[in-house]
Amino acid sequence: MRCRSDGSRRSMAPSLHTLSLLFFFFLRLSTAWRPLPHMKNNVTELEFGGYKKYEGSSEFVKLKYHMGPVLTSNITVHIIWYGTWPSSQKRIIREFINSISAADDRRSPSVSGWWKTVQLYTDQTGSNITRSVRLGEEKNDRLLSHGKTLTRLSIQSVIKSAVTAKTKPLPIHPKGGVYLLLTADDVYVEDFCQNVCGFHYFTFPSIVGYTLPYAWVGNSAKLCPGMCAYPFSVPDYIPGLKPLKSPNGEAAIDGMISVIAHEIAEVASNPLANAWYAGEDPSFPVEIADLCEGIYGTGGGGSYTGQMLNDEDGATYNMHGIRRRFLVQWVWNHVVNYCTGPNALD
Repeated sequence: MRCRSDGSRRSMAPSLHTLSLLFFFFLRLSTAWRPLPHMKNNVTELEFGGYKKYEGSSEFVKLKYHMGPVLTSNITVHIIWYGTWPSSQKRIIREFINSISAADDRRSPSVSGWWKTVQLYTDQTGSNITRSVRLGEEKNDRLLSHGKTLTRLSIQSVIKSAVTAKTKPLPIHPKGGVYLLLTADDVYVEDFCQNVCGFHYFTFPSIVGYTLPYAWVGNSAKLCPGMCAYPFSVPDYIPGLKPLKSPNGEAAIDGMISVIAHEIAEVASNPLANAWYAGEDPSFPVEIADLCEGIYGTGGGGSYTGQMLNDEDGATYNMHGIRRRFLVQWVWNHVVNYCTGPNALD
């Protein structure tokens, strides 16, 4: 998603208004998939189109390292719950984050196995992205302190409120902290549903007081589930297309999981918009998850999601967490130069 950095993307620093306008257009990067024969085995072979929207670049060039930092220090994800969130939905998201570096890998394919591809990325000293991703302190903003409609730039103000709150402020972790703003299903964020389901960037010291990597992901249940909760919801304009059964019984939340994964992977590999991405313009990068948008299994690419797993209850997923199942898109493996995931059949 495209992770865009906050909306801005890149690292540079023209005016704040300019930064808030540097955003991307959706592009299906069908050239990024690795063509493999479709294999039939407890898998889903429905041909869905790539409707999950992320911000993206209009260019496709080889992924390059631009000498910036990656997150080599242990990552602590601090969630800001903006709006009203049922505890059942919070539990699903928390477990996904806790599963990223779970020690127990016996239930393969696993979320921690998926993160191993992200760990392949290094900084200029040769240090890899950390294996450790843990859930940190959380902040509830039930009263919608900045309103029900947020701009890209006002997201940074929400984060500022969370880290400067008079009671229980979120801790400041410039090196290993990732601030994950999750907006409830009745909150609209600029470009949500039209061009993006989520994005990432870093905060400006002029607004927040610190440079902190962050990501935003929205709950699309009421606004655009066919776009951002796909394939567990499908667009109305495609007659006859049936949604898949979500693994945790919450289509919008299960859809969010893959977007959250997408953004965390790109925050880790490109936290300040000057590390790993394709393209010469850091305002319009294609990052490690963008290259694999819509690919969840072997053979994925174009209008085909790849081969996923179907459980006895009919739910579709491609990896196990600590206790739950999840459907998470693959990420680009720069060692072998194609998208990879723990459920690969080859």
